[in-house]
Amino acid sequence: MTQDSIAGSGQGTDVVVKPEVRFRFDRWWLLLFFVIAVIILLITTKPDPYMRILLYVRDGIWITILTTVVSFVLILIFGLIGGLGRLSKNKIINGTATIYIEVVRGIPLLVQLMFWYFAFPSVIQGIGKALNIGFLENYLANPVGMAILGLTFCYAAYMSEVYRAGIQSIGKGQMEASRSLGMTYFQSMRYVILPQAVRVILPPVGNDFISLLKDSSLVSVVAVADMTRRGREFMSKNFIPVETWVMVAMLYLVMTLFASRIVNFIENKTRLD
Repeated sequence: MTQDSIAGSGQGTDVVVKPEVRFRFDRWWLLLFFVIAVIILLITTKPDPYMRILLYVRDGIWITILTTVVSFVLILIFGLIGGLGRLSKNKIINGTATIYIEVVRGIPLLVQLMFWYFAFPSVIQGIGKALNIGFLENYLANPVGMAILGLTFCYAAYMSEVYRAGIQSIGKGQMEASRSLGMTYFQSMRYVILPQAVRVILPPVGNDFISLLKDSSLVSVVAVADMTRRGREFMSKNFIPVETWVMVAMLYLVMTLFASRIVNFIENKTRLD
């Protein structure tokens, strides 16, 4: 503790004490730097094959990041809608949200991705033929779009439960107090409940983002040229599986470690001491 100022004298002395702000270095950053150093060491000491692998999969890195970030933004939005639906007193809304969550959580993500890429276009084409609508008959799935749709549809179900748990962790008195001040239900939720719930759900939301980043590798089975697919293509052309998957694994590790450190930083900044 440091004493900043003393005003007045005698019995009227007021002492203003300001807590000392201490900077705490997150030591887990060292692991991230170590992995980056290993990658740099590999590509400088053995450019063939490690530099060739990095250059080959670099476009897949951006596809992986794009797919993950866009999906996560949509997951946050639709997860909130699903969470509010689960808390709704309207039986139809509550029942619909509950069925969606239970059904989606019971089907593996890989199966869902295959459905959206292979089966969903056939459904659209069948509707187009039945209604004689030309552009629906000739509908072709966009791999990245279907991958984002599949990831969003699956993870939004899990995020809905995270939102629901976070909102229910806030005391009922908060809602009653805001309603007594003349706020509507949606105003109370927006200005009182959700800001508090967000602090509670930050750790599981961060964990979901990291899980999503890793699970994004599954989109490689539906023609998305992400980092995993590009790694598989490089391996099939050069027949060096060990070096290829070591490099791909370390690149994923760099992204997940960086994401986890950012999540930890946000948690520390928003924590109420």
